[in-house]
Amino acid sequence: MLIMVRPVKPRLVDVVPEANYFKPRGIPLSVLSEIVLKVEELEAIRLKDLEGLKQEECAKKMGISRGTFQRIYNSAKKKIADALVNAKAMKIEGGDLKMRYGRMRGGPPAYCVCPKCGHKQEKIRGVPCIQMKCEKCGTPMIRGDLK
Repeated sequence: MLIMVRPVKPRLVDVVPEANYFKPRGIPLSVLSEIVLKVEELEAIRLKDLEGLKQEECAKKMGISRGTFQRIYNSAKKKIADALVNAKAMKIEGGDLKMRYGRMRGGPPAYCVCPKCGHKQEKIRGVPCIQMKCEKCGTPMIRGDLK
């Protein structure tokens, strides 16, 4: 008997993080267990918890059903809780995904904004906005594209 398995529909993802590995401080990597958080699981956490979207909106943005979103989201929460509670390293990689903007490190350009004069400049990858100085007045910048 041949069982036909439905192919996995790629999940739409806006951003792949620059930092893709996290570990507890002070514990050598050689003694840590590791969990793998898929990129689409991180995207589910980003949309639901960071952006504050409803599950239906999250599912629509990822191009999947609400039920599939719920399964991905629950899996992500369980893995993150396991890493935090049980002091495990967490690697973010892989999954069945498709970049919404067609590139792995990005999405739309990120911007830093001066809280003093309002000047906006493109963020330099790998450099936190707070470490950048405003080109006009010299004030430390803040991230301008987050809600």
